[in-house]
Amino acid sequence: MTNGKIGVTTENIFPVIKKFLYSDHEIFLRELVSNAVDATQKLKALASRGEMQGELGDLTIRIAVDTDKRLLTITDRGIGMTADEVDRYINQIAFSGAEEFMAKYKDQAIIGHFGLGFYSSFMVADKVEIITRSYKEGSKTVHWECNGSPEFSMEESDEAHDRGTTIVLHLSEEAKEYAEAAKIEELLRKYCRFLPVPIAFGKVKEWKDGKYVDTDKDNIVNDTDPLWMRKPADITEEQYKEFYHELYPTGEEPLFSIHLNIDYPFHLTGILYFPKIRNNFEIQKNKIQLYSNQVYVTDQVEGIVPEYLTLLHGVIDSPDIPLNVSRSYLQSDSNVKKISNYITRKVADRLQELFNTMRPEFEKKWDDLKIFIQYGILTDEKFAEKAQSFTLWKNTDGKYFTPAEYEELVKANQTDKHQTLVFLYVDDPVAKLAALEAAKGKGYDVLEMNGPLDNHYVNWYESKHKEQRFVRVDSDIVDKLIQKEDSLKMSLSEAQQEILRPVFEAQMPHDEKIHYNIAFEPMAAGEAPVVITQNEFMRRMKEMAAMSGGGMSQFYGQMPDNFTLVVNGNHPIVIDILQNVEKEYGDKLKSITKKIDAAVQEEKRFEETIDKKKEEELTAEEKNQREELSKKVVTLRDERNERLRQIGEKDSLVRQIIDLALLTNGMLKGKNLTEFIQRSISLIEK
Repeated sequence: MTNGKIGVTTENIFPVIKKFLYSDHEIFLRELVSNAVDATQKLKALASRGEMQGELGDLTIRIAVDTDKRLLTITDRGIGMTADEVDRYINQIAFSGAEEFMAKYKDQAIIGHFGLGFYSSFMVADKVEIITRSYKEGSKTVHWECNGSPEFSMEESDEAHDRGTTIVLHLSEEAKEYAEAAKIEELLRKYCRFLPVPIAFGKVKEWKDGKYVDTDKDNIVNDTDPLWMRKPADITEEQYKEFYHELYPTGEEPLFSIHLNIDYPFHLTGILYFPKIRNNFEIQKNKIQLYSNQVYVTDQVEGIVPEYLTLLHGVIDSPDIPLNVSRSYLQSDSNVKKISNYITRKVADRLQELFNTMRPEFEKKWDDLKIFIQYGILTDEKFAEKAQSFTLWKNTDGKYFTPAEYEELVKANQTDKHQTLVFLYVDDPVAKLAALEAAKGKGYDVLEMNGPLDNHYVNWYESKHKEQRFVRVDSDIVDKLIQKEDSLKMSLSEAQQEILRPVFEAQMPHDEKIHYNIAFEPMAAGEAPVVITQNEFMRRMKEMAAMSGGGMSQFYGQMPDNFTLVVNGNHPIVIDILQNVEKEYGDKLKSITKKIDAAVQEEKRFEETIDKKKEEELTAEEKNQREELSKKVVTLRDERNERLRQIGEKDSLVRQIIDLALLTNGMLKGKNLTEFIQRSISLIEK
């Protein structure tokens, strides 16, 4: 029997292992089972080269738990170890058996690094035993034992032991959950479900005499030949869907699948799926599983998969992706960039193929695919270049067009006087029906854009196409959405607009989160008397900032929404309101208006006399006179406006047409809606 100290550079190695070497304690099981697979694969490699005598026999890796004794056992019938090898690979932590073996057998797929991987067991165990016998002729059984300190014991004996290695973990009190069968089955399912060697955990159970009992059949927990390891030509569409449901038992069907398979300049296989994503842009990242030679590594693949493709689901398997000692975090490496570029190209090529060969089905699935495509365009320049030929825009008639096709469709009728092509769109065809119908009434075609990334996308598109722009149908009155040479004239003079402005201001809705401006515009007499619009640029900025979060979100979030209450200067109701106001005000309106006009003219004449003087050249008397004239104009206007507001406050018709505009935009709610209904009944009864 040999006693000794493990060859480490510090006696504090075990606390380091227990706390810092691995991010998740549960991956100790992955490491130990991976080592067992590694040992088995080595044996198969030796046998294939004629370097091993005898039969391989049953190579199933067996895992067992004893809950009462807090024991967890992992047994393989792999290559085993001699006492010298235990000393080299276990007692000398820094040395890796897999690296030495790989140097000799470079064409074999070897999973692991036995040294440090084995020591992850001390994260959960107070004591660890190794019972092992090498495949080599005449080998003895080696029994190694360590209680979590640098001291170990090791002895050779003629004790009967099958070829291979058994690891026995005496679990600590804190880790007793790993002696529960349900927990181990859960971890095996997570980390080992696709390992290339059969793994048995207990027996298959059957229902008998009112309870589940063990059968004689091993409970094999893994699929040794997963779908991504097979040739795409041998896989049916149904098998791709079945595998998706095996990975994600949600019941939902994937949109499309992409089979990755490349041998040079790196090795990579895998299957990626486009899942359905809800329209509220629920980020379902951490759904792609990364494997290395069928060993589960992580579901955090941002370093390998381009950002926009982290929304996909599926599996990637590559032995060429560099991993740190715990296999949990990616390191920077040129291969990773190559792999990322390959995946981008492969995804773009697959989408182009689907578009070219089955466009009707592609269009049916576009509403679900759209978020992936837009995300890719916004975050990956190379993908954006490829995506232009299979990106689709949908109009309110439910028809789909590529950007080039749509440009051809609308350029004749939707090019403004500055030769800018205007794409009109609506975010909610039901809520914005009035604005949508007004645009269609002009013969315009309107796109439907209600996705979470649409604002970002249209900004990106406009930056690439300077002579084209997107305008939402409710961002202005219909005649100004696409400004042509011919324009309507307005019945109201500027003086009449000044009289009506305070009247409408008196009935403006009050909302701390919304600021309303009033504008008078020439519109067709048959259009609505009042229309509510929202500036395209500011609305777009606010919506994008709200989605992005951070400082910009807070900055824009504190700003009120700005809407413009546009009064139709040619509508008969507006003309009637003006006449009613003039009648209500009486002769005093003409008289005070004359005073205002006279005061304005007097102020103007005085300004002309001092126009050529600099501020410092003005006398005190001139400054006082200028101030008095200005004050006179303001006072007279305030007097008139105060009376006009009083008249406006009593005018139920003004309130009614403003509420109609609010109702059309879905902005009339609660108490205001109730008052509108009651007022409507009263007006009908009159």
